[in-house]
Amino acid sequence: MKSVSEHLAAVLDLLQPLPALEVVLRDAVRCVLAEDVTADQDLPERDLAGIDGYAVLSRDVDGASPQGQVTLRVLDDLLAGAVEAQRAVTGSALRVASGAPLPAGADAVVPLESTDGGRAAVQVSAGAAPGAYVRRQGEDLRAGEIALAAGERIGARQIALLAALGRGRVRVHPRPRVVLVSIGDELAEPGRRASAGEIFDANGHALSTAVQDAGGSTFRVAAVADERTRLAETLEDQLVRADLVITTGGLSYGGNDTVKEVVGQLGQVRFDNVAIWPGRQFGVGWIGGEAGRETPIVCLPGDPVAAQVGYEVFVRPALLAMAGHSERYRPTVSAAVTQAWRSPDGRRQFVPVTVLGSPQEGYRATPAGAPDRLSVSAMSRANGLAVVPEAVTTVESGSRLHCLVLES
Repeated sequence: MKSVSEHLAAVLDLLQPLPALEVVLRDAVRCVLAEDVTADQDLPERDLAGIDGYAVLSRDVDGASPQGQVTLRVLDDLLAGAVEAQRAVTGSALRVASGAPLPAGADAVVPLESTDGGRAAVQVSAGAAPGAYVRRQGEDLRAGEIALAAGERIGARQIALLAALGRGRVRVHPRPRVVLVSIGDELAEPGRRASAGEIFDANGHALSTAVQDAGGSTFRVAAVADERTRLAETLEDQLVRADLVITTGGLSYGGNDTVKEVVGQLGQVRFDNVAIWPGRQFGVGWIGGEAGRETPIVCLPGDPVAAQVGYEVFVRPALLAMAGHSERYRPTVSAAVTQAWRSPDGRRQFVPVTVLGSPQEGYRATPAGAPDRLSVSAMSRANGLAVVPEAVTTVESGSRLHCLVLES
C-alpha cells in the first residue's frame, strides 16, 4: 500500500509548473507573475497636487487663520494632465485640481475648504506646511525599482499598479485549465428530478469551485456513465483544452471498474491503494497523444467526501505548483480535540472538524460529524481537517492533532 506522502510526491512530480506566457492585463488576473516588474520611470513622474485647492508658496500663507486671512492673486487654473509650464510667485496662487502638476516655485497646496474659492483672488484661512497635500515625484516608485516581484499573485491592486506604470502586458504563469469528469451510471445533474437509484453529482460542482479557488480555470463535463466507449470518447474530446484532467468515481472493484481499463488504453496511469481515510484507490499518470504532449490525469474516488479530501491532500498543492505558486500548502494549527474516536490502523485519517480559538488561548477542534462516517453535511460545516497519523488507532479527548485550515 502506498503512503500518503508517496502518492503526493507522485502527483507533484507529474504536475510541473506551466510555461510562462505574456498576456494582456485582463488575462493576468489571479495568475502568478513570472518576471520582476520594474518601474521604467518615477511614479509619479513629477510633483502633483494631492487635493483640490490652491498651489502656493508655504511662506506666503504662514500664520493664516479664519481671523487673519491671507489674500493671494490667482494666476491660473491647472487641471490634471496639464502640460503648460506654470510658476507660482510670491503673493500668488494657482487653482489646482487633484492630480494636476504642481507649478514651479510652489511647495504646498491649500485645500479648497480652507479658502473662499475665489477665482481672481483667493482668501486663505489656514496655513500649509512645506509639502502639504503634495505627491512628490517618485514617492510611489523610483525608476528602476522593482514594483512587483516574480511569484506575486495578481489581483485588482496589482493590476492598478501595472496599469499606472503603463504596462499593457505582463509575463505570468497561466492559470491551469482543468477538465472535471464525474463517472457513474447513478449520477444525475442537480436541478432536475432524480430517477429511482440515481444520486446527484456533487463532485463536479464541488471540485469546480475548489479548482477555481486555487486559481485554475475549470471545464466541468456532465456526468458520464460507466460505459467504456463513451468515457474514452469524452476524455479524448477534452484533451485539447486541458492542462489537467480530474476524474471522480469509476474505481470500484466490481464489474464497473471503468476508469482503469479506459485510461490504460489512452496512456499510462498508475493506480494504487493509498493509506488514507477516507478513500482508498487513487490514480495518477497521463493520457493523450504524441510524446511530450501528454495530458496529466488524476483519478479520485467517487464518494464526495473522499473526493474532496483527496483533492485537498493530493491535487490542490500540485495545482498551485502548476500555476507557479511558491506557497502550496494549507496553513496548519495544533488543536486539542474535544472528543475521543477510533481511527483506522495503518491509514492517515482526515476528519472534518470545526476549529475555534486563537494563538493566544490555543485552538480546539470538534468533529463536524461522526469521525468514522462519510458525511457531506459534516464536510460543509467544517473549517478544517484534523490529521490522525497512521500509527494512532485511538484519539483521546484533549489530545492534540495538526489541523489543515480550510476557508471559512
